[in-house]
Amino acid sequence: MSLLTLDHMKTDIGQYAVLHDVSLTVPEGGVFVLLGRNGAGKTTTLRSIMGLWNASPGSVKFRGQDITSLHTAEIAKLGIAYVPENMGIFGTLTVDENLVLAADKGRIDPTRLKRVHTLFPALERFRDKKAWSLSGGQKQMLSVARAIMEPRELILIDEPTKGLAPAIVDSMGEAFREIGQDSTILLVEQNFNFARKLGRDMAVIDDGRVVHQGSMEAFAADTGLQDRLLGLAM
Repeated sequence: MSLLTLDHMKTDIGQYAVLHDVSLTVPEGGVFVLLGRNGAGKTTTLRSIMGLWNASPGSVKFRGQDITSLHTAEIAKLGIAYVPENMGIFGTLTVDENLVLAADKGRIDPTRLKRVHTLFPALERFRDKKAWSLSGGQKQMLSVARAIMEPRELILIDEPTKGLAPAIVDSMGEAFREIGQDSTILLVEQNFNFARKLGRDMAVIDDGRVVHQGSMEAFAADTGLQDRLLGLAM
């Protein structure tokens, strides 16, 4: 069953056409990876889904409901969360304060907090530290934790491994596998080795258009296709 459907979505930013024709079907469950070269339109796709940029013409449907014209807050209430590339955390607040702000009406569910601490133990150790003082990896953990403080059906995550040490990347992958068991993750990622280990399904966007969609297993086995679409030849 498809959870999210993009149908001939087009997005202009000012006078520039960024997305020309994005059609995409994201099935329910697991990790769906959106790949593409720099500037291909990956981040714009996520922001358009979230209502931060206006997609017109075309449509965005979530569980069959057209959400194209909804405001971001309304989209979030449907059970969609967004982890932007810049992480979107509040540096002057503590780790716990960041999590409280992400919880519904400022009340943290102890069960969900325990899950966050299980996924990201550093956030329990540094719960009273200001977010600005965390390492890059810890900040990324906090940004993802904020997205799962309430039940979410779909989590959009943009470039989570960028600039992170390999050990932190591995820990992030383990956390995403766990999260993907009860939520769907739409992941934008440049690190193909990371993406291929996580993704069940995938698509490639190039010049504002989806040029390939299929299983990650098949794509990972086709080095010629990887080279043609992503320039991954060794």
